[in-house]
Amino acid sequence: MNDEPGDGPGFRSGFVAIVGRPNVGKSTLCNRMVGHKVSIVSDKPQTTRTQVRGVRTTATTQIVFLDTPGVHKPRTLLGERANDRALVTLAEVDAVCFVIEANAPIGRGDGFVAARLAAVDTPVVLAVNKIDAAAHEAVGAQLARAAAELGDFAAYVPVSARTGAGVDALVAECEARLPEGPHYYPPGTTSDQPESALAAEFLREQLLATAREELPHAIAVTADEFEERTTAAGEPLLAFRLVVAVERASQKGIVIGRQGAALKAAGTAARRELEALFGTKVHLETRVKVDPDWQRRAGSLDRLGL
Repeated sequence: MNDEPGDGPGFRSGFVAIVGRPNVGKSTLCNRMVGHKVSIVSDKPQTTRTQVRGVRTTATTQIVFLDTPGVHKPRTLLGERANDRALVTLAEVDAVCFVIEANAPIGRGDGFVAARLAAVDTPVVLAVNKIDAAAHEAVGAQLARAAAELGDFAAYVPVSARTGAGVDALVAECEARLPEGPHYYPPGTTSDQPESALAAEFLREQLLATAREELPHAIAVTADEFEERTTAAGEPLLAFRLVVAVERASQKGIVIGRQGAALKAAGTAARRELEALFGTKVHLETRVKVDPDWQRRAGSLDRLGL
């Protein structure tokens, strides 16, 4: 998909924000459209906390997708900041991909996002996701409801981020709304996230996969240190020191697990994914610390990059 293109007349490029309420599949859809994993995925709401950029380059276009946090009613300062990150770019991008679900009623959260989109001049493509989990008739009914309840959009595309159905059509609708422009990233680039940020997010993804219901929002992961080394056999090695922050001492015990088993399993799974992504050996050193009520404290959020 990442052909070797050149800037010139007819080459189109730009930025497309992916927005919607939590758990509609924005990150999975972003990964599918980019063709590589650039955002972590979880069934826990508000997994995405910062704006993640994924880059799709072909011989004629380059789209920079902005995977944004799910827009929700915030209960903490973290939630307020996540909402701000999701909504601040709407008037600055070239197009917006607004994601709703095919297998769930249109709710107040969808309406809130639609109202914000109506206030800007940016063209909006509505993606009705999860068609693999809905009957054909239900998808058609949802498209009709979306047009009636959420407003008039530039295009309506039923898709499945999980299977890939309809994704090419969605990408084409986004490409059609790009202006002529340059490469913003070199060919071959799929994300602008540094290795340390990816390592922290991949570990958080694995911790979310096993976390208890009350724990996911209390987990934050940052990279304390990153170093390029070589193994005893002379192979290149990327070494990361990651810090997992939780809000209470009881949560620290859950994250670590009996005799460290939970944290070790999460680290092993994250390391394997990172080695596949980077194409080199990876070493993760992890520790867990308690940062009381970090989601509600501006200083803690600033320190965590949130």
